[in-house]
Amino acid sequence: MEPIQTEGLHSGMFHPVLRKWQTRCASVDLDNLIYPVFVNDLEATVEPIASLPGQSRFSVDKVVQCLTPLVSRGLKSILLFGVISRLTKDETGSSADCDANPVVKAIPLIARAFPQLLICVDVCLCPYTNHGHCGILDNGTKSLDNSASIHRLAEISLRYARAGAHVIAPSDMMDGRISAIKQMLVRHKLQSRVCVMSYSAKFASSFYGPFRDAAKSAPNFGDRKAYQLPPPSAGLAARALARDVAEGADILMVKPGLPYLDIVARARANHPDHPVAVYQVSGEYAMIFHAAKAGALDLRSGIVESLQAFHRAGADIVISYFVPYLLDPEAFQAATQESYLFTDN
Repeated sequence: MEPIQTEGLHSGMFHPVLRKWQTRCASVDLDNLIYPVFVNDLEATVEPIASLPGQSRFSVDKVVQCLTPLVSRGLKSILLFGVISRLTKDETGSSADCDANPVVKAIPLIARAFPQLLICVDVCLCPYTNHGHCGILDNGTKSLDNSASIHRLAEISLRYARAGAHVIAPSDMMDGRISAIKQMLVRHKLQSRVCVMSYSAKFASSFYGPFRDAAKSAPNFGDRKAYQLPPPSAGLAARALARDVAEGADILMVKPGLPYLDIVARARANHPDHPVAVYQVSGEYAMIFHAAKAGALDLRSGIVESLQAFHRAGADIVISYFVPYLLDPEAFQAATQESYLFTDN
């Protein structure tokens, strides 16, 4: 049997926004921003997230309504995260790709409402497992079963792709998951219609706290230091980026952002032919927001400066919770009820 070809070009340019991302971006541009969106398994709810002021979890029947004003003001891309309260969490994350999964249900609704919007979907097991880790655990050792994990991640990716996702974004940090996902897409003839944006250099960071609250995805025991990268290690980050390039990733990502600008620069230098994304994570968002609230800095200036730093380091794409502010500062102000943050310095 011939090996399955996982490296191709069409998956990186089938959508207008993807084609834009293939052009080096040196400044803040709405085309190059992705907004993270949390979708839950409730009905008729918009749940404010206390640890992320101005952000909410949306039920599937509310997500189109909530995205409409942002799309009308120029939103080009979203990154969906599923959050479950009613569905079952188990050892294999069976709710991650079931018919009732909120992401599975939301993708076609969003695609019909906004045909030009690029829909990216996070792929990980932690929001759906009863242990909160990013893969399947060996029952005996309670350590990760990498082979079982990447097979499961590929299954979930296929389900999201069939639902209509344009971009699959695996955030689990398992070895070999890009190849497993790409092979799954090839087998089902989806390799030219689905892009893979890998969380390639994802560090075991202290800046994820608000996200884990938002996604209800904190581990029930231990931590994720055995599979997320150690913060001091540039070498492992470089190897992880190179690994994902070799396995066929269309886009590389560095996460978090500001503490790892050197890794962004290294990704750009070592892989100049791949778009580089950076995730301005929940802790970075909260840090800037609360610093502005305390009067330590001007919110708009802090947001813009941080985005400029990402592009200066070499990022083409920025994932940020500040996208609604950039699209509509007045609406963001109303959502956060913090009018004094908005000065004209």
